[in-house]
Amino acid sequence: MRVAIVGPAHPYKGGIAQYTTALAHELTAAGHKVRLESWSHQYPRLLYPGQLTLGEPELPPFPDTVRRLSWRRPDTWLTCGRRLRAYDVVVLVVATPMQLPAYLAILAGLGGGRRTRVVAQCHNVLPHERHAMDMRLTRSVLARVDEVLVHSDEQAELAKSLTDRPVVVEHMAPVVVSDGTPAPASDQVFNRLLFFGIVRPYKGLDLLLHAMTTGPEDVSLRVAGEFWGGAEETEQLVGELGLASRVELRPGYVDADDVPGLFTDVDALVLPYRSVTASLNVFLAYAHRRPVIATRVGTVEQDVRDGVDGVLCAPDNIGSLSEALRRFYVEGEPERLRGSVSPADASPGWRSYCAAVLATASS
Repeated sequence: MRVAIVGPAHPYKGGIAQYTTALAHELTAAGHKVRLESWSHQYPRLLYPGQLTLGEPELPPFPDTVRRLSWRRPDTWLTCGRRLRAYDVVVLVVATPMQLPAYLAILAGLGGGRRTRVVAQCHNVLPHERHAMDMRLTRSVLARVDEVLVHSDEQAELAKSLTDRPVVVEHMAPVVVSDGTPAPASDQVFNRLLFFGIVRPYKGLDLLLHAMTTGPEDVSLRVAGEFWGGAEETEQLVGELGLASRVELRPGYVDADDVPGLFTDVDALVLPYRSVTASLNVFLAYAHRRPVIATRVGTVEQDVRDGVDGVLCAPDNIGSLSEALRRFYVEGEPERLRGSVSPADASPGWRSYCAAVLATASS
């Protein structure tokens, strides 16, 4: 089939750009003709208080990528839709409401009597931090596509409340940007945990810091990633909780080459999300042979096997998270859980995911 994907790619950073690029590569490997329509300017810089782009790609760039879409050039939206009329399937990567007006113009450019089938791939049907127009814009786009693809049952229910179009649930396939060299097998316990990735309220770093005050007293925490709006609030909380000697803050986006070093001297990755659809960081931890301590949210509780290769607890619950930390650090547990970790096999997941993307073409 001829497939076009509209979404972020290098030089833009982050999990959605990585997943979009990986999807293009996987569809091509499956024998399809793929084009990736990306952005020259995704959105106004004021809307993203952090590093927008990278110099070096995190994954091999997809060869057939064009970067003509711009938030400030509506003419690029309509002409993109007209270019894509020759394709069998168009995948609109729904990442932020800021891009939904462009998607409405692309759909208009495809034409009312189109033969091209359109899939809205929703990483989140609605954003974690919502604004007044988000639901209206999302409903407008989802009403005009042929299929909505989501990553969890919870997101499917949300999508069904906004559109009468078919909604398909498919688990995210593993993507690991930096495999690196796994740390050699060792029974050493470092008494250090890792929080990795952009720090936003829904990620629950504040919950983890509170949980550390009643968890094991000799355990420290490394926090590595961009801080949404700055690290001052976190620094203040660390001081107020008396954790200055136990918490290491490394603000700033972590380049792929630097990721392996974060895992070499930690016992586990902690994902204390209040809410989330899915997380590629689970697969990243397993690629580096580290277990995961996480909340039971989205598909995370399917990816982490409680008591086997990680520990699960209730979301948005400091007491439950503190108990999870104590469970993890029972004598002998860090070593046992580490020994059960193995990197995820991405092939079955991608076969299933690509089939879900293309299913609309045969409906």
